[in-house]
Amino acid sequence: MPEVRTAILSVYDKTGIVDFARKLAKLGVRILSTGGTAKALRNESIPITEVSEYTGFPEMMDGRVKTLHPKIHGGILARRDNPADLEAAKSHGIDLIGMVVINLYPFEATVAKPNVPLAEALENIDIGGPSMIRAAAKNYPHVAVVTSPADYEAVLKELESNRLTLSVETSARLALKAFRLTSHYDAAISAHLASRQSEEPIRRLTLEADLLSPLRYGENPHQKAHLYRLAGSKGWAVECKVLAGKELSFNNYLDIDAAYTLAFEFEEPAAIVIKHNNPCGAAVARTLAEAYEKAYSGDTISAFGGVLGFNKPIDVPTAKLISVPGRFYECIIAPGYEAEALSILKAWRDDVRLLEGPVRSFSPVDYRFVGGALLVQDRDLKDLDENKLRVVTRRAPTAAEMRELRFAWLVAKAVKSNAIVYVKDRAVVGVGAGQMSRVDSAKLAAMKAGDRARGAVCGSDAFFPFPDGVEVAADAGVTAIIQPGGSKKDTEVIAVADRHNLAMVFTGIRHFKH
Repeated sequence: MPEVRTAILSVYDKTGIVDFARKLAKLGVRILSTGGTAKALRNESIPITEVSEYTGFPEMMDGRVKTLHPKIHGGILARRDNPADLEAAKSHGIDLIGMVVINLYPFEATVAKPNVPLAEALENIDIGGPSMIRAAAKNYPHVAVVTSPADYEAVLKELESNRLTLSVETSARLALKAFRLTSHYDAAISAHLASRQSEEPIRRLTLEADLLSPLRYGENPHQKAHLYRLAGSKGWAVECKVLAGKELSFNNYLDIDAAYTLAFEFEEPAAIVIKHNNPCGAAVARTLAEAYEKAYSGDTISAFGGVLGFNKPIDVPTAKLISVPGRFYECIIAPGYEAEALSILKAWRDDVRLLEGPVRSFSPVDYRFVGGALLVQDRDLKDLDENKLRVVTRRAPTAAEMRELRFAWLVAKAVKSNAIVYVKDRAVVGVGAGQMSRVDSAKLAAMKAGDRARGAVCGSDAFFPFPDGVEVAADAGVTAIIQPGGSKKDTEVIAVADRHNLAMVFTGIRHFKH
């Protein structure tokens, strides 16, 4: 079991280190220290020995080289039950180090800053710290490694009660925590450096994640679920603040992601209503309140119990409309709330989750697990290129129709395939989602829209394989369609559109979402 007569303390996060060191010194532990830690302890009159004094080798290169020395690593790695190791240590004047107290340069916090220079990122990659942590963790039957201020109190208590020794069980637990820390640290560095390069594909992908919280259950009550943060990743789920309401569930996270992602497809005030991971309402307008009311009106039945997403802070008029009696949402996410608006929503219902999210903060990569394998793809962020749009019908869309079509195209990106979206006045009036045939999606969207389909436009996430889907849209009253094109039956599809005097635009961009 680790016997702590000598300890090395070298921490970036100095929380609690002074009190910890003072109590170690009082117990008779010799303290080796470096740089800023040594200065902080010396300022508090805590007796220490500088590592450079102990090794006889000065710190150099702005502190890059200080603990990478045989007298440090030999003292950590020597096996106390191996006579040859002990003889080597003795013959070379190496003292046995029984405890390593280390935490690391803040690499993740550094690269989280916008447009961080590469030189700054590299400078915040710790070298000596991980080396000592791994050495101590490798030798945990003989050396304790402490990487978190949260462990100081328990370690001190055990040292006091057990005559400067720690149990192997305690040391093993600390070693596991240490290896998880260095693994997470390396994964964050790897992820950041990969984001700066264009290697396609990454030959070995390592994912590290920290448990943020257990969830009440998964998609269904019999499924366990947890929320993890991927090392080096940013995004609303790890950056948002929960301001009110119950604990978030697995399904809440999925629906909030769909709502918030779609909301930020638009620059104008936008409101999104998500139900079972599909938008049942979406709209933009001059004000957020107007956008919300238009989005809610898209499908008032499905909106009940849905999730709301906004791209602008919620103001009082919007809060008053949301909280109209008879309306209910599981969650609301926005990049902010006016103080009075937040009070209105909190007073409305105490079970609605109110979240404040970051502005446009989404992972650029999507991951999905399938049967022991991992699918990785870029997030679908491709925008329309106005210069590459092709009007394929005799009638071109009017400027007003084109504005509506662009909105329909953006909403269709967020709808499960096969996706058909009917839009009027830049508000969704009908959605056909997740059907096995495109014509059924067109029928479902027409049924949802009813009379509102008259004069609406249609967005499709993929091409029409047959003319029947266009026939359904035309019969419903749609005047213009936007779709990728590329079907073997494009000629027949275009002919049907011409027969109904529809305008049709090909984008050349498909937006499947499974």
